[in-house]
Amino acid sequence: MNTLQILQDVRDGKLSPEDAEVMLKAEPFVELGYAKPDTHRRIRQGATEVIYGAGKTPEQTAGIVKALMEGGAGCVLVTRAPDETASLIKERYSDTEHHPDCGIVIVGKKPEPSKNSLVCVVSAGTSDMKVAEEAAFTAEAEGSRVVRIYDAGVSGIHRLLYKTDDLLRARAVVVVAGMEGALPSVVGGLVDVPVLAVPTSVGYGASFGGVTALLSMMNSCSSDVSVVNIDNGFGAGYIASMIDRRSAPL
Repeated sequence: MNTLQILQDVRDGKLSPEDAEVMLKAEPFVELGYAKPDTHRRIRQGATEVIYGAGKTPEQTAGIVKALMEGGAGCVLVTRAPDETASLIKERYSDTEHHPDCGIVIVGKKPEPSKNSLVCVVSAGTSDMKVAEEAAFTAEAEGSRVVRIYDAGVSGIHRLLYKTDDLLRARAVVVVAGMEGALPSVVGGLVDVPVLAVPTSVGYGASFGGVTALLSMMNSCSSDVSVVNIDNGFGAGYIASMIDRRSAPL
């Protein structure tokens, strides 16, 4: 619940001023020793803190999930979660989605998108789908409706063009591509909304683990293209959802 929602609930009689005061004055983080989960992230930014699962033990991640859920988060997103971490969380929370191909775990009920919400996630090839799915599930967990357009790269551009109607309705577009990274520029020339380009580490030797695609995207001639880090589907999905939620009428 963000600050505006708290104030609206007080106005509508759903929440007492005293309870609202407690919610706003409560310590903005929980001290776990190994982590300080930010329980006021939703109040400040409109979205619950996201947990990066890689490098943490299953118990550590599960402890952070517990702190965020007890702090009022209706939905908690864990990225790059190892299978053993996902298994432990599923044991403790029945309402859990695990998407092992991209390492995403979603705990709790995802926010309901507005009727005008739409983020398109486009991948150049099937090999880019892992990163694209990270972006798509992130946007969904943050409250956006997502349309996936996969395996629609420039080597067969007609596969993209037959989805033009979806692209033109989107409020933000995530484009995921490896190799030479040309697809975001093409999409950027078709739409009038921000395009979040995600270079992937897919490609042969001279792709340099995604650096070639990264540099290509950063030099895009389409002015509506912005670029996130290599394989950072989460970052693109999160930003796309922020744009979507701010621009989509209720």
